[in-house]
Amino acid sequence: MKKELKNPFGRVYLTIEVNAKNRWVHVNWMGYLTEENIKTGAQAYTDALAEAGYNCVLNDTRLIIGGWDHSLSWVLNEWSPRAARAGLKYFAMITTPETFAESTAASFYNNLKAFTAKVFDDKNSAEEWLRQYSLKK
Repeated sequence: MKKELKNPFGRVYLTIEVNAKNRWVHVNWMGYLTEENIKTGAQAYTDALAEAGYNCVLNDTRLIIGGWDHSLSWVLNEWSPRAARAGLKYFAMITTPETFAESTAASFYNNLKAFTAKVFDDKNSAEEWLRQYSLKK
């Protein structure tokens, strides 16, 4: 089942889908993201991950407009340790090369310590990498 989070204007900024076949949570961010959107969305999909008992997230940021560097410190210092405690071990982030969101993703990847993350520019490669961890028994 897909869950949608909407901004105050009624626009969807995040979809969250628990993928039982691949044993991961797939999140798709879109539009302009505020710090509040990021905090609410990250907590929502962390809760979905813990509830499902999975340890992998497929995080698609290709539809983000602009960057999310305003929230990078919070993501690295507050959210990522909480997500790791909730079970997150492997995080595949899909970005569009040469965008503001991609440059923030690189900073995230280079400074992350709580779990293993890898940045991809296409969905198939991200899924292939994640499956080696998600489907392990």
